[in-house]
Amino acid sequence: MLSVLGVLHTEIAVGLERLRRQVADTPHGDLSSVWTFAAAVLLPPALATIVVLVIFTHQWFRVWRSIQVPAYRHTFSTATVVLACHAAAAVLGYAGGASPMRLDGPRELLTVGMAILAYATVNTGLVAAAIALSAPLPRPSPAQLIGHWDDNMLELATLCLGGLAAFALASNPWLVPLVMAPLLVLHRAVLVRQLEEVASTDSKTGLLNAAAWQSRAAKELRRAQRGRTNAAVLILDLDHFKSVNDDHGHLAGDEVLSSVASALRTEVREHDLVGRFGGEEFVVLLPELGRDLDGTAELHAIAERIRHRISTMSVVVSTPTGSLTIAGLSVSVGGAAFPDHGTALDHVLEAADAALYAAKRDGRNAVRIAAGSIPRQPAPGRR
Repeated sequence: MLSVLGVLHTEIAVGLERLRRQVADTPHGDLSSVWTFAAAVLLPPALATIVVLVIFTHQWFRVWRSIQVPAYRHTFSTATVVLACHAAAAVLGYAGGASPMRLDGPRELLTVGMAILAYATVNTGLVAAAIALSAPLPRPSPAQLIGHWDDNMLELATLCLGGLAAFALASNPWLVPLVMAPLLVLHRAVLVRQLEEVASTDSKTGLLNAAAWQSRAAKELRRAQRGRTNAAVLILDLDHFKSVNDDHGHLAGDEVLSSVASALRTEVREHDLVGRFGGEEFVVLLPELGRDLDGTAELHAIAERIRHRISTMSVVVSTPTGSLTIAGLSVSVGGAAFPDHGTALDHVLEAADAALYAAKRDGRNAVRIAAGSIPRQPAPGRR
């Protein structure tokens, strides 16, 4: 019955699942864990394994294969769920078992809760380890390894539904449709959130697009104003980027933009807002920047570090005739601080933009901060 319910669930939600897997950029929370966790509670581990294999084999043919996901990834996902089921069963067995017919006391509830944690920990931990070991440098962020907070809460909520499904199947199978209905609503709610993330992301760089960045940056500045803290904005423009497109093609230019975005992301803090303003322009909001005597020295140091990093980059791109290395990149940077150079986002952006144009007038590959510039110190080994 669990296998049939899992297959039926996949068939009902097959369109939503394909969309979710195409747009997700974090470990994918599989809502079929409702049925696999129920199997771990109700069945011996060997039979629970059969339920997992039936459900995930059906998913391969109906979802994964259609969006060209490699077979080894699906095999690994199946194996992690099997091990998660065995971990949950081990917890239930160690605690003396929890009869789904009598989930009416704190002991039974605690036992099922521990089984849920064991299932989630094993499944998430194995997936995170695989991503960490296979990902190229720079290393993935914690959110890319284990998912966002709401992703993990979704997984726990799904496993709780699995516990309720086990109780329903053991006591009165006609109650199962009451589990299926909220499960399908969860599918749609998660898809809407993922589509919102896609709509706010620049497709070429993975950074926030201009509209999303401005919306989030305005909120950060309002928070800074209420908390009487400071913030800063950097606007960066790749120098002579048009020549990259003209000499090597737009696909090579896209590779350069993506590499610069990755370098920029690694040179700032995880909670800093990094976006693409359009073309070859990038923008960074640095909330709660440390204050110093003139309010701009730390901002200048960060901007200079970014400028130096990009000036030493080499981007390898693939062409029909082989690999091509693009070097000699440079960036002009303008910066402004809140509230020193403005009390609203538009004012701070205008000040940073004016500083950016000053950097370009002064020969490019330079950093300038609004309301006066700090002389640029050459990086070690450069003149």
